[in-house]
Amino acid sequence: MSRIGKQPIPIPKAVKVAMGEGIVEVQGPKGKLATPVPALIACHIEGQNLLVARDNDTKSARALHGLTRALLANAVKGVTDGYKKELDIVGVGYKASVEGKKAVFNIGYSHPIELEIPDGIQITIEKNTHVTVSGYDKQLVGQVAAIIHAFKKPDPYKGKGVMYTGEHIIRKAGKAAK
Repeated sequence: MSRIGKQPIPIPKAVKVAMGEGIVEVQGPKGKLATPVPALIACHIEGQNLLVARDNDTKSARALHGLTRALLANAVKGVTDGYKKELDIVGVGYKASVEGKKAVFNIGYSHPIELEIPDGIQITIEKNTHVTVSGYDKQLVGQVAAIIHAFKKPDPYKGKGVMYTGEHIIRKAGKAAK
């Protein structure tokens, strides 16, 4: 039995869970998420808990059991608390700003880089260099943060670029002087 898959998911009072054919919809104060459920997995509600069970013990059913439970738990947490990722922009003259539904990054290229902010995501920028990506969908928050991070990955020689807050960059020594 999957140690993660057999754990019940507590449902807060502000969250509504609706089950359809192959999909579980979770709606809360922050938004609404639909999570697909594979055919080998069954979900049901007992009291204030959402339980995930598998039909048989095949290898694929065992693999999907814990995954489905984790995705549903992330959906419940997302619509109640939300998720956020923080990034720092390091470099002289590097900055970012939000203009309507676009985030604009000036990070050492000859042109500014514009990013369309998807629905369900909020991007806030403090002091022109600290970017916070927040939303209720964990996958989408992580994907937008990864896109911003990929604009200019941290340089191991000078340490310039876009890095996650708290990310440790292993610095390399430059050329040795003669």
